[in-house]
Amino acid sequence: MSNAGAEHEPLYRHIVVGVDGSAASAAALRHAGELAEQFNADLTVVTAWHFPATFTGNLAGYDPERDALTILDDAVRTNLDDAVQQRTRRVTPSGAAALALIDASRDADLLVVGSRGRGGFSGLLLGSVSAHCAAHALCPVLVHH
Repeated sequence: MSNAGAEHEPLYRHIVVGVDGSAASAAALRHAGELAEQFNADLTVVTAWHFPATFTGNLAGYDPERDALTILDDAVRTNLDDAVQQRTRRVTPSGAAALALIDASRDADLLVVGSRGRGGFSGLLLGSVSAHCAAHALCPVLVHH
């Protein structure tokens, strides 16, 4: 029996992508945006933030959530076209990036992350956040290199 005329559900309806301000995350965002456009999918862009555990200075005027939102807004504006931006949700949860992305993957059809973020050691092929997401996400993960 043929399904030639049958309509199929799109492969991706909701894509989540992690952004941290790095070049790798910008490339991952562009790729996620292209997929969102191709599949007419909703896109959620996540930038996690937290207070540094060893911070001992004056916290007056320091707002890591505002900084995360600035990073996220700049990345979206710079890397996504207007049509995709209209279907983009911006999220800035507090906490570890990998845990925030894994939590966001609950409602996603695909999680996209860059292979390397802003921290860590430049010689590594895969960053700790992308490795953790690949191992524990609740949907398929695309690690953009």
